Amino acid sequence: MAATTQDRNTPYRDGELTPIPVAAREKIPAGVIVCINEEGYAINGKEAPGLIYAGRSDDSVDNTDGENGDQYILVRSHKAFCWENDGSITQAHLGKRACVLDNQTVTADDGSAPASGDAKADATAATRSQAGTIIMIDTDGVWVY
Repeated sequence: MAATTQDRNTPYRDGELTPIPVAAREKIPAGVIVCINEEGYAINGKEAPGLIYAGRSDDSVDNTDGENGDQYILVRSHKAFCWENDGSITQAHLGKRACVLDNQTVTADDGSAPASGDAKADATAATRSQAGTIIMIDTDGVWVY
């Protein structure tokens, strides 16, 4: 295909509300943290490494009897969402990344254990995936963008 020299009506999306195929045997309620697993399918937010924070489910989908991609969920992104605080996030975490603990809770801790002393061999890898950036902490929870 060659480059065009003519005007082109290129389709676009605003990226705020995106349909994402749901993983097999997954049931996602409306209004919760949605992550994308390593195969590229939507799942409930949970404590696991390697997930990609997608945003908040805009509807609910029950794919418990389906295979990967049999159903789609609308996921809202590019907004700040107020998630539950596990108690570890304080004002000192403002501007830092939150980590996903479950489908409604974020934490300041990625679940890794630092090495003791100078021996890096006893350090453990992160067990939680990163969510967005903490932009505000208030009595309602943690606002993550």
